[in-house]
Amino acid sequence: MATMTTNVQKGEEHFGYVVFIAAAAAMGGFLFGYDSSVINGAVTGIQKHFNVGSNQTGFAVASALLGSAFGAWFAGSLADRIGRVKVMLIAAVLFVISGVFSGLAVSIVDLSIWRIIGGMGIGIASVIAPAYIAEVAPPQYRGRLGSLQQMAIVLGIFISQLINYGLSQAANGQTTNNLWGLQAWRWMLIIEAFPALLYGLLALLVPESPRYLIANNKHDQAVEVLTKVEGPNIDIEGRIADIHAVLASEHKPGFRNLLGPNGFVLPIVLVGIGLSVFQQFVGINVIFYYSSLLWQSVGYNVSNSLLLSVSTSIVNVIGTVVAISVIDRIGRKPLALIGSAGMTVSLGVVAWAFSHVDKATAVASISKGYGTTAIVGAHVYVFFFAMSWGVVVWVLLGEMFPNKIRALALSVAAAFQWVANFAISQSFPTMSRWSLSGSYIIYACFAFLSFPFIVKFVRETKGKSLEEMG
Repeated sequence: MATMTTNVQKGEEHFGYVVFIAAAAAMGGFLFGYDSSVINGAVTGIQKHFNVGSNQTGFAVASALLGSAFGAWFAGSLADRIGRVKVMLIAAVLFVISGVFSGLAVSIVDLSIWRIIGGMGIGIASVIAPAYIAEVAPPQYRGRLGSLQQMAIVLGIFISQLINYGLSQAANGQTTNNLWGLQAWRWMLIIEAFPALLYGLLALLVPESPRYLIANNKHDQAVEVLTKVEGPNIDIEGRIADIHAVLASEHKPGFRNLLGPNGFVLPIVLVGIGLSVFQQFVGINVIFYYSSLLWQSVGYNVSNSLLLSVSTSIVNVIGTVVAISVIDRIGRKPLALIGSAGMTVSLGVVAWAFSHVDKATAVASISKGYGTTAIVGAHVYVFFFAMSWGVVVWVLLGEMFPNKIRALALSVAAAFQWVANFAISQSFPTMSRWSLSGSYIIYACFAFLSFPFIVKFVRETKGKSLEEMG
């Protein structure tokens, strides 16, 4: 009885430790969400302060995504060379630099440069967190622990929107009004430095990935880490032997390893790229980057538009909680298919409501009934995205690739995600002037096409060890 109690206590202890290190890694996701969404509240102040139009505004918003693509592209190979933890520390430093200096920017040009630097941190975090969590999490918990990345992202989005709203209220509803010696929109950007410092401190407390340690002949350290994360009843030497068996015939991956014998990109890498592109082409980040401008464009004032942004972030968190609670029970594919169907319908409703915008007025407006329909439809859309594609894509990208190319393939897929995100974010201001309704019809079409893509090309990874992926 005493032995059984001791084993239970050890099991609880190891699970708590795994949750801690997974949550620490996912802190990069929090900064990812905060950095990419905080611009939503600051964009009106940026436009007014620098007196810029929609094209320059679109680039300032989307410029971070160029850095994200760059950071994501190199994060995997860098992580394979210097380790996962050191790469987390690099990301934390980039976030601190970007937060402080973008908040102190003197022109739209240097603002864009500092946002590109922050974007590099986003790109690195988007690769390293799911890869690290997948490598330290026991198979039976991996889906839920992998979901911590998306939960952290949506919490980052929510907190940034809440801070944006609070600062706007403190500045009497105008983000160009001064607070503590600086305009309110500047504080929205500077505050990011505080969670970035916390991320760096947490990165110093987590162990290196056991797979990285084994690949670099650090057997004793790998044993210590695996003992802590796998629990007291696992065959540690057997687990190490499995990992060794996979690594023994491998060499350090280069981009040529992503190509098949025919010289074309491996199908599994193309599927990862497809998942990343579809996740962005459904238009989700239009909601998180531009919702304050979106709701202002149909007649809501700055304060109310920021409050609506907070409410969509709350729905985002709720949807993510739903996904985390069911992803290891019903699997990745069914969840993605439910989300594709729900997004298609809700985006269609939003497009229909926006088709009733009155462009004849000095400021585009929409009747109360259609406005309410658009708001409800947007919230339903965010819910279906959050409970499916928001979580599923990051979990799949951390799981689906063979060990020998996992970090590198994840880097490439994430880089394409940021390029797709840039395309959507940069184009929306212009597209919205052309047609809000038409923009959302296009996003609905991509949501519809994501359904057959999942059915035909995506393999279920629920419950499988990473070594089973090849």
